[in-house]
Amino acid sequence: MCKSSFTFPAIYRSHFIKWCLIVCIAIIVFHCKSKPPAVLPPGDPDNGGLILPGNFEAVVVADSIGRARHIAVNENGDIYAKLVYNDIMKGGGGTVGLRDNDNDGKADIIAYFGDYKDEGGLPVGMVIYNGYLYTSTLRQVFRNKLKAGQLIPDSRKEIILTDEDEYIERHWHTAKPIAFDNRGNMYVPFGAPTDAAQDVEKAGPGGMPGGKGLDPAPDLKWHGGIWRFDADKEGQTQKDGYKYSTGIRSVLGIAWNQDDDCLYAVMNGIDNFHTRYPDVFTSWQAAVLPSEPLLKVTEGSDFGWPYAYFDHMLGRNMLQPGYGGDGKIIGRAAKFDVPVIGFPGHWAPMELLFYRGRQFPERYKKGVFIAFHGSTDRSPYPQAGYIVCFVPFENRKPTGKWEVFADGFTGVDTVVNTSDALYRPMGLAEGPDGSLYISESNKGRIWRVMYKGSKARFGEAQLAAMEARKSRSYIKTPDEVKDNLGKGGEMHGNMLYNTYCTSCHQRDGKGDNNRYPPLTGSEFVSGSRERLIRIVLNGLQGEIKVNGKTYNGVMPAHGDFLDDYAVASILTYINKRFNQKDSAFTYEEINKVRGGVSKK
Repeated sequence: MCKSSFTFPAIYRSHFIKWCLIVCIAIIVFHCKSKPPAVLPPGDPDNGGLILPGNFEAVVVADSIGRARHIAVNENGDIYAKLVYNDIMKGGGGTVGLRDNDNDGKADIIAYFGDYKDEGGLPVGMVIYNGYLYTSTLRQVFRNKLKAGQLIPDSRKEIILTDEDEYIERHWHTAKPIAFDNRGNMYVPFGAPTDAAQDVEKAGPGGMPGGKGLDPAPDLKWHGGIWRFDADKEGQTQKDGYKYSTGIRSVLGIAWNQDDDCLYAVMNGIDNFHTRYPDVFTSWQAAVLPSEPLLKVTEGSDFGWPYAYFDHMLGRNMLQPGYGGDGKIIGRAAKFDVPVIGFPGHWAPMELLFYRGRQFPERYKKGVFIAFHGSTDRSPYPQAGYIVCFVPFENRKPTGKWEVFADGFTGVDTVVNTSDALYRPMGLAEGPDGSLYISESNKGRIWRVMYKGSKARFGEAQLAAMEARKSRSYIKTPDEVKDNLGKGGEMHGNMLYNTYCTSCHQRDGKGDNNRYPPLTGSEFVSGSRERLIRIVLNGLQGEIKVNGKTYNGVMPAHGDFLDDYAVASILTYINKRFNQKDSAFTYEEINKVRGGVSKK
């Protein structure tokens, strides 16, 4: 053993000891502020209703906070959630902060804040980046500096981006999720203003049966793509950004993958193939197509909307029916970029997360989690989605398979109507200890998912039960005959309603609890018959209130393609089914409101 013969003088030793104590205290304080407790809280006995792989547990952090969208978790464990039409704030703000003071996994403080106006039903953006809480609304992306120990930020609101689109309120796909790279850039999608690029002045955003897409599609100039901006610069508009990628219809989940230094997004595909093109696509094809794809978004990439769609069963891009496609023709679709993987149609991917933590088994650091909100327009087949999936990667590429990671959100075995689902998965976030947080949009529940087993022993045995979940009606590919919920002798009005109305209002008439209002108990149904007829004939857009709740979906005009007899049949069915009135609507009544010009 070697010893030093040098000895500090007494005065220096005293100062040295004091400085050591100061440094030690500073280190302790720093770690207390920046790191969460090392011991994980216990999961709920029933995992909050979730079904997870072996040795995973879940605890309900908070329940019924409001219809939650995306979430973010700070380095001290504080949670921030973006809300939709926050009733508590009466529309004055849509952010909630949550804090667990005693490490039992439950939020002890739930505080609502925000001095911004909530508009529209689909704002999602909530991301923490470089010490700032970034929030997006219908028209803006702004940020607030977060301070250590402070749950609700009192810092100045810095408006980073403003959307100056004068028609934004009538456009579809206006949500603005946010992602950041490693070089100070912010990525924001500007979704397609229409479903499939039909003439919005003639057909509305949703289009009309048999309608053709505009060619070339004018929507692609300022929409249907992802733009790149300076993450720190205030006062930007879309014109200040750089169009990074195009041909993307609607994106609510977007994230930067640190492993391959690349942007990824999940796209929501086109709706209603059978309703618009009944001679080309069956109701079964329309239920499972087009795919909801995971995109690897590189600079200059083009994923083909509106000219093409991805078919996950064929594994290739196909020509969109509005441009001459029939489910078999590839045509010009061959020239567009192909997604890395496709999921079944209408599952509605809302968020994706590349896991970076150390709590979960190692395999979860090689892949991406995706939250699926669940479908609204698969009728006459069961609605599907409503799960959190995991897509494994190998050599920085998806293996081509996907796994059910979290299930149990629906609370029922068969989701006939979207409103049947108890919860609808929405947001994903990773906590500082590696826990995975999941939000949902029906009631506003937030779960914290934790792993409590041996990471070395985790494998196929723990995954087997989740693989079996794929046989559920809301996950599996439906049988074209056996799973058809509308087969049998239905009255004409019922058949028409299921064809043209259920994608928004659902089979049970209760709407989707988000963008499309219920018909059951609605004053629009029980009130003026003439007003109801005019709405069906001419459509309706803008904010309306139904049963005390605000909705902002767009209903296209049906008078151009439904004759007076069809409109009368649909309204008679709605009146009897959802208004409990036997009084039928007549052809003459519809024709009179239409203006006396018979449409048979």
